[in-house]
Amino acid sequence: MNHFPKLLSSQIGFDVAQTMLEGFDRHYRVFREAAIRARHLFERGDWLALQQLARERITSYDERVAECVALLEDEYDAENIDDDVWQQIKLHYIGLLMTHRQPECAETFFNSVCCKILHRSYFNNDFIFVRPAVSTEYIENDEPAAKPTYRAYYPEKDGLAATIERIVTNFQLDTPFEDLPRDVQCVIDSVRDTFGDLTPAPNFQIHVLSSLFFRNKAAYIVGRVINGDALLPFAIAVRHTQPGLLALDTVLLSREQVLIIFSFSHSYFLVDMEVPSAYVQFLRTIMPRKPKAEIYTSVGLQKQGKNLFYRDLLHHLSHSSDRFIIAPGIKGLVMIVFTLPSFPYVFKLIKDAFPPPKETTREKIQDKYQLVKRHDRLGRMADTLEYSSVALPLARLDDALIRELENEAPSMIEYEGDKLVIRHVYIERRMVPLNLFLQNGSDDDIEHGIREYGDAIKQLIQANIFPGDMLYKNFGVTRHGRVVFYDYDEIEYLTDCNVRRVPPPRYEEDELSGEPWYTVGPHDIFPETYGTFLLGDPRVRAAFMRHHADFFDPALWQHHKEQLLRGELADFFPYDRDVRFCIRYPERFAPSGQPDARAA
Repeated sequence: MNHFPKLLSSQIGFDVAQTMLEGFDRHYRVFREAAIRARHLFERGDWLALQQLARERITSYDERVAECVALLEDEYDAENIDDDVWQQIKLHYIGLLMTHRQPECAETFFNSVCCKILHRSYFNNDFIFVRPAVSTEYIENDEPAAKPTYRAYYPEKDGLAATIERIVTNFQLDTPFEDLPRDVQCVIDSVRDTFGDLTPAPNFQIHVLSSLFFRNKAAYIVGRVINGDALLPFAIAVRHTQPGLLALDTVLLSREQVLIIFSFSHSYFLVDMEVPSAYVQFLRTIMPRKPKAEIYTSVGLQKQGKNLFYRDLLHHLSHSSDRFIIAPGIKGLVMIVFTLPSFPYVFKLIKDAFPPPKETTREKIQDKYQLVKRHDRLGRMADTLEYSSVALPLARLDDALIRELENEAPSMIEYEGDKLVIRHVYIERRMVPLNLFLQNGSDDDIEHGIREYGDAIKQLIQANIFPGDMLYKNFGVTRHGRVVFYDYDEIEYLTDCNVRRVPPPRYEEDELSGEPWYTVGPHDIFPETYGTFLLGDPRVRAAFMRHHADFFDPALWQHHKEQLLRGELADFFPYDRDVRFCIRYPERFAPSGQPDARAA
């Protein structure tokens, strides 16, 4: 009888652990089903449904966590489970993961459920996974997977053309190809144009991940070429040429091109992975400088990416000594932005109060960030990691930063011993603010920056995003030279905006007045007026008018709004249009050498 309470608590610990793992398994089943459905929607060309599916999958994780928390509270009164039992729950959970195929993601799910139940700022390390407890190495060796992570092909045996065609057809897409032999020859010619004639080594082979990567209107075949000591990454884009027909749109052969399609400024892929750690390990071989956290995020496992990022931050803090400082650039009216110079990210807090002309609330700003999280970002809006109760070593914060936090956001901070706890923070990749890039840049830099800026906004409005505050300081330049938007407190859907022309002045005095002579509603936008704050620098003006003179024409904005209202989604390419086969080899895609319509 003396052992009865211990035996009973052990049984409760096992049952709770089993319930939590069942909750994770349901989440991951829904996650994989979304990727399978994405394939069918891609085959049908149902882009609106594919877009909606991507939005729903982002919110699915939190929904599964909430379900699991509710179940544990109803069945086990989880909030009142004592500390000894929580330790047993974790040990039982580890035991259940020993043969699991997604153990690292299941550990993160456990942490999410724990943090919801315990309602504490800090959690005992014995209760949660602060580091992995189960190895993800060689999981596929435990038992044969239903589908291997990647397939190996040997071009020396069947020839390069036959091998590439087999790579494509092995995915067994239901939609036929317009002219697959033509597209395969374009792949081969692109390889030769890039690398010349490759001399095959004895180990010459091509490895291709077994699942397609779906996003926007494209599917990507992702792989690597092994030849001697060389490892060459590649990604082949598959797109619809017209309803019911597919084509290979391009092959991306440089590491930088592959990095861009996996960038933090793009929405998450939908990809079916039985063993996600094996996919991440493969992708790291072709993108070795990309953190695992970012790869997990890009393949749709953003909570796992968020968990790994926080571990990376703690590791960096323990191996560095520089201090957090206010980020360089023009201070915003809504956010405090700070950075750690040795760590390539910025930290953003919403201020407690906003001076005129800002008229918003903390809740509205948080809603805007959630809107961006769920929207197709097209490589033009930075992804954000959102955290609560982040504790930073007080000694690592610059005095000026502490004063800024105390003055502008006192409700968001508290002191806990030698740490400063931030109640709510967004974290983004650090970029060079576009205003500084233009201010300090050469003529070529300005040409590039303005062309990119105009392209970015045009793509955003095509995707139904009106940026609101379009000042250059709200955009950044990535290490790949892409211009990305990162200030979301004034964004709106373009379809909610009223695009207007400036009415002619009534009197001569109207033109001289500092105030508009016409009424301006809360959702009215006047593209003709944007030049006032964008074209002050003569070099900037010249570049802008060369590349984007139509930017200030309301007809451009209204045209895209009407397309959106008709349910039409524009085509977006996360690579230069010049590498598309229909542009690179136009004579192959239209009779008599006439330009192909899809290249327009």
